[in-house]
Amino acid sequence: MLLYLHSHYSKTINTMSTAFYPIGIEGTPWGETEKAQWLAQREVQRSYEQEVVSKVKALADQFELIQYGALKVNPEHFPLFALKSKQWDVSKPKVLLTGGVHGYETSGVQGAIKFAQALAAKYERHFNLLIAPCVSPWGYEVINRWNPQAIDPNRSFVPNSPAQESAALMALIANHGNDFLVHIDLHETTDSDEQEFRPALAARDGKTYVAGEIPDGFYLVGDSENPQAEFQQAMIDAVRRVTHIAPPDDNGQIIGVTIEQEGVINYPVKSLGLCAGVTDCQYCTTTEVYPDSPGVTADKCNNAQVAAVTAGLDYVLAQLQK
Repeated sequence: MLLYLHSHYSKTINTMSTAFYPIGIEGTPWGETEKAQWLAQREVQRSYEQEVVSKVKALADQFELIQYGALKVNPEHFPLFALKSKQWDVSKPKVLLTGGVHGYETSGVQGAIKFAQALAAKYERHFNLLIAPCVSPWGYEVINRWNPQAIDPNRSFVPNSPAQESAALMALIANHGNDFLVHIDLHETTDSDEQEFRPALAARDGKTYVAGEIPDGFYLVGDSENPQAEFQQAMIDAVRRVTHIAPPDDNGQIIGVTIEQEGVINYPVKSLGLCAGVTDCQYCTTTEVYPDSPGVTADKCNNAQVAAVTAGLDYVLAQLQK
């Protein structure tokens, strides 16, 4: 998704604004040849097994470990795992936590794992938890927004999804019923959104790339059909103790959308096919963490994700106890 930190201002990344993305013909959407060329240029940059699978499997004593699929590109190398509360109780409300829908957004993955490791037990007294920490493991390894077919999984949570990653997660959720109370989808924005991914998107679709502004700080994307402003505010207030909140640009917007409150914009998450719209939950949000500021560490980004999750669950729990 999108988000940024540096010196409390929105910055424009336009390093490619005068140069066409180096695959395909400008103005012509990619065909299978161009997609194959793009795929051939992807390189493994980190290990899903070492950085994700090993950590998830280490939690098998605490959770029920579910393998809910495997990616066709390499089924043995890319199993899809979720963590489920062992003491699943139909009388408790259900919480879905997802990370790594965009595999390159590292703190979404590691933040979900950190929450599972350190804090999930506190909340399992009140909630059934289902945690899918890395929805797009191929994207995690090659540090890319898309899947091997050059499809964005986070626009693919739709019937007959073209993205295997999205379809597998939807099937997992369907097996547990769609009546989740809470869904928090963990994302981040890197400088590469403007340096690589938006130029690639324009080229893939045969459109002209126009450089955009990147918000400097943490923000949330709520559901415009069910905004839950107080829920969003509780998370913003908690995260500001970890990192600063993105201000709006000169037009009062974040990524082209008018803010609803400090650090919060809303999208029609279901109609856009976003992961945050995959259930019929009462409380949903998408977090956006920015890892590329000189003063930010990986731990701080992970901690911001955890702070958002815990604050959101604390808010919901308080509402249930009224």
